[in-house]
Amino acid sequence: MNDKKKNATKKILVTRATLPPMEEYIEEIASLWESHHITNMGKKHNLLEEKLKEYLRVDQLSLMVNGHMALEMALQAFNLRGEVITTPFTFASTTHAIVRNNLTPVFCDINKDDFTLDVSQLENLITDRTSAILPVHVYGNICDVDEIDRLAKKYGLKVLYDAAHTFGEFYRDRGIGSFGDASAFSFHATKVYNTIEGGAVSFKVPEMYVDLYRLKNFGIRGPENVDWVGGNAKMNEFQAAMGLCNLRHVEEHIAKRKIVSERYRDNLENIAGIQLNIVQKDLVPNYAYVPIVVDESIFGSSRNEIFQALAAEGIGARKYFYPITNSYNCFYNKYDSNATPTALYISKRVLTLPIYGDLDLKEVDRICRIIIQLKKAV
Repeated sequence: MNDKKKNATKKILVTRATLPPMEEYIEEIASLWESHHITNMGKKHNLLEEKLKEYLRVDQLSLMVNGHMALEMALQAFNLRGEVITTPFTFASTTHAIVRNNLTPVFCDINKDDFTLDVSQLENLITDRTSAILPVHVYGNICDVDEIDRLAKKYGLKVLYDAAHTFGEFYRDRGIGSFGDASAFSFHATKVYNTIEGGAVSFKVPEMYVDLYRLKNFGIRGPENVDWVGGNAKMNEFQAAMGLCNLRHVEEHIAKRKIVSERYRDNLENIAGIQLNIVQKDLVPNYAYVPIVVDESIFGSSRNEIFQALAAEGIGARKYFYPITNSYNCFYNKYDSNATPTALYISKRVLTLPIYGDLDLKEVDRICRIIIQLKKAV
């Protein structure tokens, strides 16, 4: 079979889970057969918490079974009431965590350049019912943490960042999880760093660790002491073992993603009608995603046409995020997506392209050729 036919049959997913060498993982989990301690905050869970605090440069951290429960539990630990200002340009988890805590999301629009919450609109949304701000770092782009901090202090609001896209990022030499009152991370298989499934909450106030422990462990404090009504969000030992293995290789993996990301930029940065992700000042990025925003009036083809052309060649791209959360069917007639016009505009034009550390650069070039060939005179 010639190379052209091989390419035509080879599937390229939008991402691929990072796995350590099989032998390394087997060695890491071998002791579990001796201890039979495979959940309930075992040795690997506790060791991973300590190693992640060091790597992420945060003072406090609590592991969770997944990133969504990290969000839900952090919100519960704050004991909030009323409204939480957030963005609709995010994954379902962000908005659902608010609603499932009996809180009301108030949607702020986003910036067109970095897709994060537009802080110029934030203050006008704050009322006497507002109890917190839940901004989202998007595609590895970080929010305006300084202005959000200023407004939160001015109005006495909690700040919980959805940091699912920013594992291993540092801003002005600070770990991204050190901003705000807390940050929620996702360690899902699709992320830069994974524990198969998993997540964590980093936070400032040490006492929050006890609250999160109660919440993720049924409120149990001892064999005969259950002093809170909690749930179950514990990370098990097999997840923690994967996390320990992957943490040893994460810098190497991010370096590989950088090469792939830069190859996309080399191919697409001068194509009229294609907006690439920005490079933020003072940020050490993790190259989590490669989003493009397609302006059909300039490029000549739409986002959907590019999506379909790639799919026809066995290449997976993702309309991420589409639709925006304030237009979900489960919230029918409850929110107005037209009130966040920039988020609505971007959601109809954005496409995230395949990226993972081992993606062949020749495949990156092929993906870009398919896109560029769709450019039409307008």
